[in-house]
Amino acid sequence: MSELNNSAPKKGLAQKFDDFKALDARDKRSVIGNWLLDHAMIIIIVLLVIYIQIQRPAFLATASIVNIIQLTASRLPIALGIAGAIILTGTDLSAGRVVGLGAFVAAILLQKTGAVGRFFAVGDPWPVLIVILLVLAVGAIIGFINGFCVAKFKLHPFIVTLATQLITYGLYLTVSSAKQISSLDESYTTNLITAPMFKIGNTPVMMYVALAAIVTVIMWFIWNKTTFGKNMFAVGSNEEAARVSGVNVTAVIIGVFALAGVTYGYTGFVEAARMGASTGTIGLNYELDAIAACVIGGVSFVGGIGKISGVVIGVVLMQLIMSGMTFLGISGSITYVIKGAVILIACAIDMRKYLTKK
Repeated sequence: MSELNNSAPKKGLAQKFDDFKALDARDKRSVIGNWLLDHAMIIIIVLLVIYIQIQRPAFLATASIVNIIQLTASRLPIALGIAGAIILTGTDLSAGRVVGLGAFVAAILLQKTGAVGRFFAVGDPWPVLIVILLVLAVGAIIGFINGFCVAKFKLHPFIVTLATQLITYGLYLTVSSAKQISSLDESYTTNLITAPMFKIGNTPVMMYVALAAIVTVIMWFIWNKTTFGKNMFAVGSNEEAARVSGVNVTAVIIGVFALAGVTYGYTGFVEAARMGASTGTIGLNYELDAIAACVIGGVSFVGGIGKISGVVIGVVLMQLIMSGMTFLGISGSITYVIKGAVILIACAIDMRKYLTKK
């Protein structure tokens, strides 16, 4: 059950410590063992970070930390969107391709006037505000389709989002002819998304970090302070019980997937500006990283469990892993093995927690 639905009083740290001291030696070992197993993924990552720092002292230097923060900011919105689908005991495999489509739409509408190989031969860049609203709408429409098929046709989210992943990518390839869209207008890139806000040391912190923080606050408010957020956790915990309680389950499922689509569109909008171009690789496997980050952060596939703070921590830890692999000189192909292992271990730990509580 989620933090929103947990009405039992929470014990303070001092009370928990007193309860622990009252246990006999065998029970203490059991409690410690269970705690270590439940937090094994985070412990492994922390130990890995310590090892990398010892091997490569520059790993946690100021410039590297700022880079990790900025990578976290670029990937956090998509993880926040997928987290909602996971709370509903589902997932969303279309996320990465929606990111790519959003990046493409933003790029073609915000190319410089007169750019060589411009997608639209004539015309000026559109107003940035209109473009971002359009990109968010594109993501919301795809999310709506996902949610509608899941809610109305009772199809598993895995199948639905796999289908929309392929459809979205096919549409992108058809319209774009797999061309790279570059020469983006400064009103979109250097004056907005990648505009430096301030410096930490000699490393600038870009505007999209602040924008990601705003998105996170908005999602936290939706999850924790709205009826929609409470209903999302209720449906994820027990769909039938939520329906009997008067929750419009169909509307909640569609709303969660549509909201997720908005976050994917936003991620694409930021990625095109951050990369300075739209390419066919933007969004590739982003959903896998996001799913792994969510599970590491405690968003459970059993449904109804998750916190925004956990998603943030999960994304940070994932970026630490990926950056650490780069510092150690591990090839890109091996990182796929590591990501797969992280997902497998995190899901195994998550299922163990569920079975223990059950």
